[in-house]
Amino acid sequence: MWYPPKVTARTSEPVSLVEAKRHLNVFHEDDDTLIEAIVASAVDHVEKYTATAVAMQTIEAKCDSFADFAHVPAAPLTSVAIAYVDTDGASQTIASADYELRADGLQVSIMPAYGKQWPAKRLGSRIIVTAQAGYEETSPAIKHAILLWVADAYERRENSADEGFSAFDALLCNFRRNL
Repeated sequence: MWYPPKVTARTSEPVSLVEAKRHLNVFHEDDDTLIEAIVASAVDHVEKYTATAVAMQTIEAKCDSFADFAHVPAAPLTSVAIAYVDTDGASQTIASADYELRADGLQVSIMPAYGKQWPAKRLGSRIIVTAQAGYEETSPAIKHAILLWVADAYERRENSADEGFSAFDALLCNFRRNL
């Protein structure tokens, strides 16, 4: 079982203030703080909607068993470190040569390397996976969806009814994970 991850905030957004203002046709600085907040909200929404990390960030997730590695709850991942407590109660880190990070589309798993097996861990202890998650370069479709969300939120600053399947949905459908 995976527990809710601890996420280190992204250091930059996939859509810059300049890109957002260009898309909005805003040529003044009066709303810069508002637009930056809307961009951050749009990225958060896209990440929740797709169940993926859009911008690079560090994720620390804990699970009960190495069997949980068949379905890692974050994607896409670029690097992983695995720590656990061995049967003697000592903290251990598994060498990266002893496992493989497998990404089949947006479904991620971690498997023992050929000829290796998972070590025994202390009963009741959790395995800690620290990973770099997110796209190194954000897809134009994802950026466009973020800009659509930003434009809608900037133009209509109050809540509105969901209109069903939209361009936003269409742009993100190939980046959405089924959990």
